[in-house]
Amino acid sequence: MRPDTPAENVDHSAEAARLERTAARYPEDAEALLLQAAAHLELAGDRPAATALYDRLLSSADALETPHLVRALKASNLWEYGHEAEARAIIDGVRTASPRDAAPWVIVAESLESHDELEAAQETFTEGVSLLLTDVPEPPYSTHPLLYGRHRVRRMLGVSHDEWDTLADTLHSSHSSPSPSSSASSPVSLDELHDPKRVWSLGSDNPAELEAEISRLRAELGAFREALSRPFPVAVLHWPEGELAELVGAYASLAEEYPSHEEHLATIEGSLRELAASGTPNLGIVTGTVPSYEAFAASEGASPGDADLLPQYATTLAARGRAVVWPPQRGASCWCGSGMAYGECHGQTP
Repeated sequence: MRPDTPAENVDHSAEAARLERTAARYPEDAEALLLQAAAHLELAGDRPAATALYDRLLSSADALETPHLVRALKASNLWEYGHEAEARAIIDGVRTASPRDAAPWVIVAESLESHDELEAAQETFTEGVSLLLTDVPEPPYSTHPLLYGRHRVRRMLGVSHDEWDTLADTLHSSHSSPSPSSSASSPVSLDELHDPKRVWSLGSDNPAELEAEISRLRAELGAFREALSRPFPVAVLHWPEGELAELVGAYASLAEEYPSHEEHLATIEGSLRELAASGTPNLGIVTGTVPSYEAFAASEGASPGDADLLPQYATTLAARGRAVVWPPQRGASCWCGSGMAYGECHGQTP
């Protein structure tokens, strides 16, 4: 979500300015682009300027796609430069709003955690987990940080494992692998990574303890790099019915790619389920429009009738922050736009 390139390797102020210029060119993507710009400003140490960008988004006449996320990021930023009371008030507001997206919960809980408010952080992580994952057969990739953060805070508090902690352990094990340079036959467990006593190992004179800690850190770094390597979802392209009719009417060569809208929707759901079954994390859907697609084709010097351009268009939309997470959170509307709940529409078990 936030840029993590060291400041010495990137001019974060210049990158923020570039993103603001890009947002002016693509107003439909302004929210995602300005959030990235604000993150660069935070990394540059210009937190007041970052707050100004968050305020700009929140005061916009256009409805935001992720208002709770913007407020959560603003609160986290405010607390970092002395505006604790305002930050706490915003955090309380986010929790009361009970957003159906994991990201705001993670941001506000980690903000509390970073300021040693461990009990409040645990409560916040638990509220988010209970809201988003109760009666959910498989936690979406976007909710994993909620479970991991809750596990970490509870280990710091010294409380016993519960079913959510066990689920976090299971998910971590299924997405971890031994370090290539390690002779270990199994991944480092989440309990080890979140062990509060690890800090003492770093000051040890015992070579065996130091080597063990290095192995743990390598495993943690590997998981972190894996997360960073997927900054936006593996996205499948979705065309609303009217847009698809216009697309195929204008470019007959794409009729073979899209025989019917009903089949198009079924293909999307089927493809995403296959990807999920294969272990691919962080899946999403991007919605195309004909004018946007034609503009993209022109920028690539290609014909919109070229089916090979479609995956590139989907990736570009995802990179510009247009992807929505699949599967939708519990109780959310279906991605197809039918207005029905996902579980009653394309989310039904075959």
